[in-house]
Amino acid sequence: MSSPAKIALVTGASSGIGAATARRLARDPGTELVLVARRGELLAELAASLPVPATWLAADLTRADAPQLVRAHVEQHHDRLDLLVNNAGAGWRGSFAETGWANVQRHMELNFDAVVRLTEELLPLLRRSAPSAIVNVASTAGRVSRAKSGAYSASKFALIGWTDALNLEEAPHGVHVGMVLPGFIPTEGFPQAELREKALTRLILGTPEQVAEAIHEVGPGGKTERYVPRKYALAAQLRVLAPGLTRRVLGGGAASTLVPAASERRD
Repeated sequence: MSSPAKIALVTGASSGIGAATARRLARDPGTELVLVARRGELLAELAASLPVPATWLAADLTRADAPQLVRAHVEQHHDRLDLLVNNAGAGWRGSFAETGWANVQRHMELNFDAVVRLTEELLPLLRRSAPSAIVNVASTAGRVSRAKSGAYSASKFALIGWTDALNLEEAPHGVHVGMVLPGFIPTEGFPQAELREKALTRLILGTPEQVAEAIHEVGPGGKTERYVPRKYALAAQLRVLAPGLTRRVLGGGAASTLVPAASERRD
């Protein structure tokens, strides 16, 4: 008797990290994919290009009915869910004095609230399919915050804390919960133009394919967390061991180029 297909759902799958993740997961025999993002035409193109069966759903995950729509789609096409990759997200640059609570709110709405709501809706499916996994795509900015990215960091700090707790709660149910913390990764929503312009700062950039590989290691591979590139873990350690030094470094003039220049959603 053949083993059932492994069903993996990826949000923010229309481009960048999400699309790279779909292509990486599609390399595993017996995998079938569910692709979720706002742009249906890009999802359809990606699904058609993959070497494994893939369905797609165009949905804005911040809408009140989005989690129910996603679950209905999964249950219509599959009888299980083995992997949930919460990748959709966005960042909008600006200081708190300039952008206020409204900027914090829109970051939390997509980068945290939407992840929590979708996970709540799909958790029963993941438990029934255990052993299964959830991978939350957080950010190094969820461990080390910089000027003019405070709202983005706040949403990712929240996601990291919730992920750690959820892993402890769901381990007895056979659901592994891990996270990936990318650093500066040029994508459509996060172009990182300032960093790509200079030879020195290009050295700190990663690629969507590297993040996709880390997601595979944390999800199917069972790792707890991965920084991408790996050297970004040093920044997080420095923040704990030498917080004053970290603030002085990030407060320097050169650090202004290390602020994400994102102005569009990554879903």
